[in-house]
Amino acid sequence: MSVLRKEKNKEALYAFIAFIFIFLYVAPTYIMGENAHIRVHDNLDSNIAWYKVLAESGQMFGGVNSTIPQVINGLPRDAYGSEFSGIVWLHSLFPSMTAYALSQTITRTFAFIGMYLLLKQHFIRHKKAAFIRVGVSLAFALTPFWPSGMLSTLGYPLALWAFLNIRSRNFSWKEWVTLALLPLYSSFVLGFFFFLVAIAFLWIYDLITKRDWNLYFLGSIVFMTSVFLLVEYRLVYSMVLSEVPTHRVEFISSRHELWRSIRLSFKNFLIGHTHVMTVHTFVILPIIVLALVLLIVRKKGGKEKLFIFLFLLNYALSLWYALWFNNIWIPLKEKIDFLNTFNFARFHFLRLLIIYLSFALACYMLWSFGRYWRALAHGAIVSQIVILLFFNEEFLYGHHFHSPSFQEFYAIEQFEEMKDYIGQSQESYRVASIGLHPAIAQYNGFYTLDTYNNVYPLEYKYKFRKIIAKELEKDKKLKVYFDEWGSRCYIFVAELGKNYEFRKNTEKKIKNLELNTDAFKAMGGRYFFSSLPIMNSESNNLILLKEFNHKESAWTIYLYEAK
Repeated sequence: MSVLRKEKNKEALYAFIAFIFIFLYVAPTYIMGENAHIRVHDNLDSNIAWYKVLAESGQMFGGVNSTIPQVINGLPRDAYGSEFSGIVWLHSLFPSMTAYALSQTITRTFAFIGMYLLLKQHFIRHKKAAFIRVGVSLAFALTPFWPSGMLSTLGYPLALWAFLNIRSRNFSWKEWVTLALLPLYSSFVLGFFFFLVAIAFLWIYDLITKRDWNLYFLGSIVFMTSVFLLVEYRLVYSMVLSEVPTHRVEFISSRHELWRSIRLSFKNFLIGHTHVMTVHTFVILPIIVLALVLLIVRKKGGKEKLFIFLFLLNYALSLWYALWFNNIWIPLKEKIDFLNTFNFARFHFLRLLIIYLSFALACYMLWSFGRYWRALAHGAIVSQIVILLFFNEEFLYGHHFHSPSFQEFYAIEQFEEMKDYIGQSQESYRVASIGLHPAIAQYNGFYTLDTYNNVYPLEYKYKFRKIIAKELEKDKKLKVYFDEWGSRCYIFVAELGKNYEFRKNTEKKIKNLELNTDAFKAMGGRYFFSSLPIMNSESNNLILLKEFNHKESAWTIYLYEAK
């Protein structure tokens, strides 16, 4: 009994240390506040500004046909997601960086808890394997997930724990509460749709192989799906009931030849994807391959069938991801708009769970082979945690990439100076940005004609295109980028390409700009915020009013007025 108690105490100590690691990992966002460095792509350049615009719009609970006047003369309210999303409420109740820090803490904490419960109850039950359970759970919780995804992927282990308990008919109210609450802090289309499809296949597998209808299990799948559809009713309306076509109907994603798809599948398998960064290349993958080889050589019993299945499924999902962009889909995508507007390639998001579950199983196999293998397994876990520490946002974006801090990016005082200089109520005129993300102007309360959004009316895209038509003709890549995707409805400039972050230390100048300022003014546009001087501004009917600099801003802003 004393041995058992000793092992429990040791596991509790490991868990306590893991929570300390999680707290230290997110601590810079609390300590540094707006001086912290966080991800720009699909974060500062979009979501964080979206939450602030929504919170200040008065349209948090707006109807499905309501709009946000601050963006593109009336962005549909549904573009900003559900008011039942936890992250929306965090950003409504707290300043942006506080909300961001809290969200990071919540997500990483429940990612750890979910993986730990899953491993302890279903995959690694040995009392002396506590270090593997806790270590792999900590590594999983430290992965550099896409911030606004919340628990969309990091919540998979917790959901799987609940589903497997219900599947085995060994459950309580806790599992049902888990399935009810996860939809409030995750996204259906950015994670859980794909997970629930996989769980549905597991139910079908049981039905076929065991002749087990398991109505509890089936009911749990239906239950969680129903909660998601209720929470994300705006998404359901916009995709199923709305008759207003969005820019997504023009998405063209299938361009790749077979060989390119194969190469992309191996790239995804070996490296991963920006929205589900698994950081598995240097430690996890070699350990999994080693365990696979030893398993084949030693033919040791246990969970080898599951391990091999997960390994094959891992690559199969990478292959599916790559093939979704292959031209074999063109005939179907031309006939069925839904195949363009919904990204089915995201089944590869499941790889995050599969990779870390495989890592845990691989380490457990090595651990079971003896003393020296046990040391290797523990060393691999520690090495993976150390590698993940270098993916801390403050280190990665602040010290490695030298990205602007939150304060430098949004440049609140500088934009306040511009607002005061213009001297009119912000809703009385419209602006657009050049060489600068429009999210910055939006965050600072300006009404923008340009934007970055996942959904907006197709008709608006056509109107906006007239402003930048000549610039798009100069650059085929920009033309394809806008015409065949278009979620970045930006003032594209051929000379700049897809670069929207020219900081104040740049010597770059725009020399041959060709904008349709008449189309800009017809849409209500009056001012351009440019991070670069426009040398031929007069030929574009633009007047330079003033240059704005601020010590706490990453940008020099040239304020131009359209004549």
